[in-house]
Amino acid sequence: MARRRAQKPYHHGDLRSALLDAAVALIGEHGLAQLSLRECARRAGVSHAAPYRHFADKATLLLAIAAEGFSRLTAAGLAAMEGLTHPRDRIDAYGVAYVRFAFEHPVHFRVMFTGELGEPTMEAQRCADAAFDLLIDSAAAVVGADAATLAGVAFWSIPHGLAMLILDGRLPPEHAGSADAAAALARAVIGMWRGPLGRVDDEEAKATARDT
Repeated sequence: MARRRAQKPYHHGDLRSALLDAAVALIGEHGLAQLSLRECARRAGVSHAAPYRHFADKATLLLAIAAEGFSRLTAAGLAAMEGLTHPRDRIDAYGVAYVRFAFEHPVHFRVMFTGELGEPTMEAQRCADAAFDLLIDSAAAVVGADAATLAGVAFWSIPHGLAMLILDGRLPPEHAGSADAAAALARAVIGMWRGPLGRVDDEEAKATARDT
């Protein structure tokens, strides 16, 4: 009688990260509708039941992708602002980093803002809040705390709208065919914007001129 083979213990270096990577690849290839924990498990080389160690369902997996995206966006914004002292330069740098992030991580970006996300997990909410707080704090440094939220949202609409135009293929390739081109376009568009934040610089310049 043949001896029954003992089951091998479950091993994986970082299953959660492997599943997130598989999910991002799947969404990039086939869209959100085709995402499944079963297919993520197959691509990660684990059993069909293994993903449930980390994700209760597809919705939880999507929220984890969104959380990862917001975390990376915040890090990109902070890195872009490093060494800059003028408040307007800092928020502009965040806007450029925002567009570059969207270009380089289109799946994360779309998942972050898809209407298919359910009630956020604590992790997803924390990461989203951090990215938004960085925006509002940067705006507050320009216009003051009282007008920070309105000014921050006004500014946010510029890089977010531009990022969506790029990802949807609405702009000529010569203007948005690479991450560097997308960043250069964002820098030019943001530089032309004269909304609430722009007026502050204008008023400061006029005040300085009167005092001299």
